[in-house]
Amino acid sequence: MRKLCLRTRSSLAFASVFAAGLSLSASAETVRQAAGPDAAAIQSELDSFRADLGALNPNVPGSFGAGRREINWDAVPDSASSPNAFPGTFFNGTTTGRARGIEFLTPGAGFEVSADNDNPTGTPADFAHIDPSYADNFAAFSPQRLFAAIGSNVTEVRFFIPGTTTPTTTRGFGAVFSDVDLDGTTSIELYDATGELLYEGAAPAAGIGDQTFSFLGVSFDEAIVARVLVFSGTAALGAGVLDEPGAGADLVVMDDFVYGEPVPEPASLALLSVAGIFAGRRICRLRSEKT
Repeated sequence: MRKLCLRTRSSLAFASVFAAGLSLSASAETVRQAAGPDAAAIQSELDSFRADLGALNPNVPGSFGAGRREINWDAVPDSASSPNAFPGTFFNGTTTGRARGIEFLTPGAGFEVSADNDNPTGTPADFAHIDPSYADNFAAFSPQRLFAAIGSNVTEVRFFIPGTTTPTTTRGFGAVFSDVDLDGTTSIELYDATGELLYEGAAPAAGIGDQTFSFLGVSFDEAIVARVLVFSGTAALGAGVLDEPGAGADLVVMDDFVYGEPVPEPASLALLSVAGIFAGRRICRLRSEKT
């Protein structure tokens, strides 16, 4: 069950124009989505979304101005993978490989990237160290690591000039999800730099079953996306918290993130940027978490 206290698109736009004497230019959106029992079921739509955004850029500091960047979590070392916490700033580092211009926040306890099968601590893959049942529920789209918020099912995504603390905008964002059983349980919201909601939509369900895949990606003609909220399933992972779609409990984790190259915000919009969606006053959205 959700509780919403969002302003409408029109009221947000009016407030932005009133406060700053400007308006955002319209930008056509393209939505790509797919779901199915295996990786092949979503590959075509994922590849189309990649093409929408442009060529894959090297993961080095600075902005290329166009193209895209990606995260498949497999470059994360054992020291930042389960059972260890994953830093939300990891992929905005100043070194090649980590300079991808993206950071993560959550109202929960933090994040984890799942262990691979040769980690030095012998931690089970697919978050099975949290609950053994997860070994059967989840699978990696790009083996072997997965991504999840801990203590929450909500992830906030923010964009920066790679390797800096300078906020940016991007042309779009998409994510691969593992084990979306039920319609409407997993969704993405995109916001501009003023806090206006640009897009809200649910990832398609793959149907009741285990180790399935879903993809949802949204791109625009212009780089107008400043922040993203991702709602993964109906509850946070936890010991004894089971994936029981027949009872309305749908546990979901994330794999590949694909997003447009972070580019500098126009100066007028940067002045209007909120510090973060969770900290901002414009948006107050809660999703209750079933255990």
